[in-house]
Amino acid sequence: MTESIALQSLDSFAGTFQCWWNRQGEWVEEPNARRAGESGVQRLSAHSVPLYSKRQTGHLYHSLRHPLGRPTVLREQDALEAVERLGVRVPKIVFCSARKTDGKWQALLVTESLEGFVSLDDWYRGDARQRWGEAVHRQVLEQLALTLSRLHRGHWQHGCCYPKHIFVKVEERDGRPQVEIALIDLEKSRQRLRVATASRRDLDQLRRHSPAMSPAEWAVLKAAYDKALAAPAEDA
Repeated sequence: MTESIALQSLDSFAGTFQCWWNRQGEWVEEPNARRAGESGVQRLSAHSVPLYSKRQTGHLYHSLRHPLGRPTVLREQDALEAVERLGVRVPKIVFCSARKTDGKWQALLVTESLEGFVSLDDWYRGDARQRWGEAVHRQVLEQLALTLSRLHRGHWQHGCCYPKHIFVKVEERDGRPQVEIALIDLEKSRQRLRVATASRRDLDQLRRHSPAMSPAEWAVLKAAYDKALAAPAEDA
């Protein structure tokens, strides 16, 4: 989507950006001050599929490649596209771009909602686990392990590997429950030279922020993760 926009005239691009910038919805993440700028997320419901619009002003990251700063949604776009190529489910990008107005960056990342998914936090808080049973819950842990192993084998670290950023979907297919895992909020994702670095940091973060997961459940997840990580690439 972004590449096609880059081929349009500047006037056309400006109109496209302004059109998305003007669209307003319910705040699901109120704007908060970070990185010397502001960032927040709105839900846009006037579409066939609900959309989430991450709106940022002056919200930049700095690196050797971008010493003067670059909007963080552009880094998130890079991560979403790369991680999807690894076979990991992520929200579909509808629009992503940034512009400078009066010397200040404005940036947008609009993605489709993950319909039918619930966060791992809500999976433990709600009745989904009880409704589907322990056999399906074990599948959730094993599929999460497989998803994270794919991410890390590709040398990507999520960076915010919390249960609220891990989404679960269970649905009946041919009379059998099927589990799918998706990852969101890749704003802090980055590539690592070593798989072990990405793995250790994400797993440590997830373990610390998953009080609802019992030691036995964590052991199931970790065993499945270690098995997937050690498998030949074509089997992972």
